[in-house]
Amino acid sequence: MKNTFLTLFLLFSLLTITLMFSNCASKKYENVAYLDKAVSEKTAKEPLPTLNIFSPKKLKKNFKKFDSKNEKLPVLIFVHGGNWNSGDKETYNFFGRNFAKKGIVTVVVGYTLSPKANYDDMAKQVSTAINWTKENIAEYNGNSDKIFLTGHSAGGHLIALSTMNPKYNIKDNTVSGLILNDAAGLDMYNFLQEEPPTSNSSYDTTWTKDPKIWKKASPIYYIDEQTPPIMLYLGKKTYESIKVSNRDFVDSLHHFQPNVEPILLNKSHIPMMVQYFFPWSNRYDEIIKFIKEN
Repeated sequence: MKNTFLTLFLLFSLLTITLMFSNCASKKYENVAYLDKAVSEKTAKEPLPTLNIFSPKKLKKNFKKFDSKNEKLPVLIFVHGGNWNSGDKETYNFFGRNFAKKGIVTVVVGYTLSPKANYDDMAKQVSTAINWTKENIAEYNGNSDKIFLTGHSAGGHLIALSTMNPKYNIKDNTVSGLILNDAAGLDMYNFLQEEPPTSNSSYDTTWTKDPKIWKKASPIYYIDEQTPPIMLYLGKKTYESIKVSNRDFVDSLHHFQPNVEPILLNKSHIPMMVQYFFPWSNRYDEIIKFIKEN
């Protein structure tokens, strides 16, 4: 028992020290506005969501390998999950700081949750955040030509939909790649036919009860030759619905990106995100490798 407590104490101490150094190595720009009230009449009366930006305080030599010409750094936009009705960007400061420490300018996006917004409102906000980043990230030392998106759970759905559905007005070549982390909602059309939406988790608000809308909300139906390079993580112990939709998504994606296969991890849904708390996680190296290759 004493050894267990000693191990936990040492681990906590190590994490505390790591976070202290991460804070010193990065700068956080808080609550940056990216929306105006014209974006959505439905959410105009609510406080508008904002985003946080994390960038390295200093350009170390090992960062210059990303862009030797102008030393601008690649950009990673992160959208959190939470079943479309919960979550907060502030929870993910560790994600932004850890990537910034490794030389990636990281944007953590807040968005309006259900029932105050539906999936379409959320996707519009996420797409606006992407376009805002494209136009403004150079001011934060980011390379506007190397923008990658990542999202966990509902966030995976939102980054995929906002990028792949033409209605959200993301221009070709804006997004250099997508990293889906145990993404939910990739095929809501099939899922909701089996599990019709109710007031539980505000699904009737998020998705409506119209099957035509469910199909419009599903990224799987927008896969084509314009789809950016995709990297996927999938938990072996995640929800069955996520396993099914991810496998169907990959099967469809193979028509255009035949070499993509999900990276399977022996984790359940929440630990698929919690693992990023640890800056030594292999996920950081894998994602940075993907960024370099694309």
